[in-house]
Amino acid sequence: MSEAADESAVLASVPTELYIGGQWRPAAQGGTLAVVDPATEQPLVDVADALLEDALAALSAAAGKQAEWAATAPRERGEILRRAYEAIVAQTEELALLMTLEMGKALAESRAEISYAAEFFRWFSEEAVRIHGRYMVNTTGRGRILTMRQPVGPCVFVTPWNFPTAMGTRKIAPAIAAGCTIVVKPAQQTPLSMLALVKILEQAGLPGGVLNLITARHSGAVIEPLLKDPRTRKLSFTGSTEVGRRLIEQSADQVLRVSMELGGNAPFLVFEDADLEAAIEGAMLAKMRNVGEACTAANRFHVHESLADEFARGLAERMGALKVGRGTEPGVDVGPLIDEDQREKVTELVDDAVERGARVLIGGDRPDGRGYFFEPTVLAGVPSDARAFSEEIFGPVAPIATFSSEQQALDAANRTEYGLVAYVYTRDIARAFRVCEGIESGMIGLNQGVVSNPAAPFGGVKQSGFGREGGFEGISEYLETKYVALGV
Repeated sequence: MSEAADESAVLASVPTELYIGGQWRPAAQGGTLAVVDPATEQPLVDVADALLEDALAALSAAAGKQAEWAATAPRERGEILRRAYEAIVAQTEELALLMTLEMGKALAESRAEISYAAEFFRWFSEEAVRIHGRYMVNTTGRGRILTMRQPVGPCVFVTPWNFPTAMGTRKIAPAIAAGCTIVVKPAQQTPLSMLALVKILEQAGLPGGVLNLITARHSGAVIEPLLKDPRTRKLSFTGSTEVGRRLIEQSADQVLRVSMELGGNAPFLVFEDADLEAAIEGAMLAKMRNVGEACTAANRFHVHESLADEFARGLAERMGALKVGRGTEPGVDVGPLIDEDQREKVTELVDDAVERGARVLIGGDRPDGRGYFFEPTVLAGVPSDARAFSEEIFGPVAPIATFSSEQQALDAANRTEYGLVAYVYTRDIARAFRVCEGIESGMIGLNQGVVSNPAAPFGGVKQSGFGREGGFEGISEYLETKYVALGV
């Protein structure tokens, strides 16, 4: 089978309608929206474009199923997730190709995301049977204290385009395990991965109405009414801080439980005693994962002045060796950015840094031809007032500045309204503890460039949001604690 035939077969296998109450159906008024390949700027397929009446139908299905699903045996909920995990693993190649077509990342990265995404289903299939409360004697000796954990209720999920499968499984898995029903709305740029995931869950035996999917061109028009509807009890959102603020405001009417995984501005600190080769390798992982389009991406590099030149040369050499192209092509390391708006933002940040005195060591421009590509770029001598140090780049650009003392590095790391993740390279264990304790961040990669792990709690502080996804902590976001005072 040819490559074109492979792509056509994968696209043809994916449903393109809404999934509401266990039924695939078109949008109420028959509208559609085009999904575009960012490497070619050509449409791949059209999917349903939901309107408000579709969104309300999805919420009605979720609310109507909530009591029954909450009463379903925990083992049964876990086994559905386990079967879905096995199906995802079995379909890795097809799911990875689908993701590359709609999002652009290289196939190797798409395969890695499918593996990562599947692990959330496996992890929470095991957590479904470990939901428990406590029983204790009242401190006075009279009466007893009993607590129980119960599902929050119907949830609304809004997922982003940059990790279209993993950001779905990270929310869906704990909700299913806890006994919550769901309405999920994926990003309009990358709905196909979520459509394929819902099909897998349907085939794994998830009852109709537990998970409902709406795809829509205009997110606000379908999401805001759901947040103001008293049947909704939980919102989980991954995306920009700007949009997150609006959703928090909208959630206030119903005093919803809210989880927010928002923007980042991750510092990457390299101290004078660091293993330089390990730091460069970690920088490549932290910067170039997902073409730099990750909230966890290293956004600004602060390197001790004694190592800065060598670090910059080494990073530029590694970045310059990366092959840019369509993610389906052999040997490609760096795919396109998601759209022209994102590429224009990256271009502006690079131009701003250069105008303020930064030096371009490698890259710095967009290649000729179709597709939203941008060259892997390393900037040295970036001044502290450059926009690239205060705004999330979301692209393959590494701006480097220097520091001379530990306190200066810590101050630079914390000079941001965000606090999602930070990276620290040092071989001094005392310094490692001081810096990790001093950085205002929800997660830290200490001598490693990747922090994401389904068994660990993912989330930030400050304007990077609140709540945690993954780990033992992840299921708690979908459970209420009820206390019963027992008279004995």
